[in-house]
Amino acid sequence: MTEVIRPGPLATVQDLGRPAFGHLGVPRSGAALRVLAGPRDDWLAAGAIDLLCGADYLVTPASDRTGLRLDGPALPRAITRELASEGMFTGALQIPDGRPILLLADHPVTGGYPVIAVVRSADIGKAAQLRPGQRVRFRLSRCSPDRRRPGQRRPPW
Repeated sequence: MTEVIRPGPLATVQDLGRPAFGHLGVPRSGAALRVLAGPRDDWLAAGAIDLLCGADYLVTPASDRTGLRLDGPALPRAITRELASEGMFTGALQIPDGRPILLLADHPVTGGYPVIAVVRSADIGKAAQLRPGQRVRFRLSRCSPDRRRPGQRRPPW
């Protein structure tokens, strides 16, 4: 039975799992997020992106609006030297110590760790709703084809 504690536009329903969708890669409780590889996936060992997309990661209590700190299989680095600071963006999956951090709304403007993948902007809302203890699985996505009509100009952004 569902009990509404405080109705309104911000009311949510807690996810108790979706066992019927396991065959689609959706964890029992949590989310499946689509990612695009890169821009620094070459700084991690061969097969790191497959490991990232083949395992469940657990949202840790250290997560906040800055980012989701995830626990799961470590992603080993191929290049161990220090990476120069770069501009960061919402959805970047940074790998500081082998474990991913998914940068969210209040992320720092620069970072010095490799970014193995980027969560698609359409899935950021799902990621922002994840809570400690929930599982997340990443699915490698491809860029959608350019759907401009012949002669149509690309927007400047």
